[in-house]
Amino acid sequence: MKAFRPAAALLTLVIFAGIAYVGQVGGTAGPQMVEAAKKFLASLSAEQRAQASFKADDQERLKWAFVPLEDRATKKPTRKGVRFEEMSAQQREAALALLQSGTSAAGYKAATTIMSLEAILKELEKESGPVRNPGWYFVSIFGSPAATGKWGWRIEGHHLSLNFLVDNGQVASATPCFFGANPATVMDGARKGTRAIPEVDDFARELFASLDSEQKKLCEQPKLLPEVVANTGATLGVPIGIPAAKLNEQQRRTLTKLIQAYTSKLPDDIAQAELARVTQAGIDKVHFAYAGGTEPGKQRTYRLQGPTFVAEFLNQQADSAKNPANHIHSAWRHLPKDFGL
Repeated sequence: MKAFRPAAALLTLVIFAGIAYVGQVGGTAGPQMVEAAKKFLASLSAEQRAQASFKADDQERLKWAFVPLEDRATKKPTRKGVRFEEMSAQQREAALALLQSGTSAAGYKAATTIMSLEAILKELEKESGPVRNPGWYFVSIFGSPAATGKWGWRIEGHHLSLNFLVDNGQVASATPCFFGANPATVMDGARKGTRAIPEVDDFARELFASLDSEQKKLCEQPKLLPEVVANTGATLGVPIGIPAAKLNEQQRRTLTKLIQAYTSKLPDDIAQAELARVTQAGIDKVHFAYAGGTEPGKQRTYRLQGPTFVAEFLNQQADSAKNPANHIHSAWRHLPKDFGL
């Protein structure tokens, strides 16, 4: 089978980014996922289908990670599923169609941009550390895609983890949902200025900058916030930061835009359901906690927490070209549990 080389990977991702969302018009996400997953599985060889397929209740469904899982000695991947570089062009097309079924146009563009950044990391790092490969994104199907019963699917790799549970043809869970980027902003070369997930950074900095001194006393944290452990539930305790009830009208609009920067990466019907959960639980109860600076190159973290969700953002690390604070992690999660648990 033809190898999925980084240059070819980048070209493929750019081409498919251009036709994103075509298959999503005129239907809901659940049925589209069923059809896309069926077509993907049908495109695979028997060996590949065995790699990609798990039982619906397999504990593998509850595992997620956003690092390039690998055996450091052999440089072989240890993540489960069938990976893009093992697929033919037709199979990659089917895998990307499945990705489209779980994302909006903006989400699909962000996901494929994140995948393509691996080619930049490969060039910058010269294989000195973890394997950087746009073909190291993996597809897993849990159970049998159908209009009845429960089944799930995952597409995952470095800086990307999308996890879905479908119950009787409708999406029952779309978390954990993780998007990251290194570099957050491409600083040099042909793609200079490219930003995979700008809104989760820009709206938070805008909101923090708009706070008056009394509001900042509630919002600002004395040190950078730690990353929530990648497990089935985010154990956070009492929310920290400023509650939305203490924001003015304009600030609340910015807060809503920030929340939508997370939900809008999902298909419209899922995004609307996610936002409805937030508002029904009480937008006034959403807390915003921020730590660090607002200027480019300054470390910063923040957390949004409401009764039903948490969104977290971290920009602490330098990118692979040593530009400070240019490596982003962002996650949207349900409380108290992800994966529809």
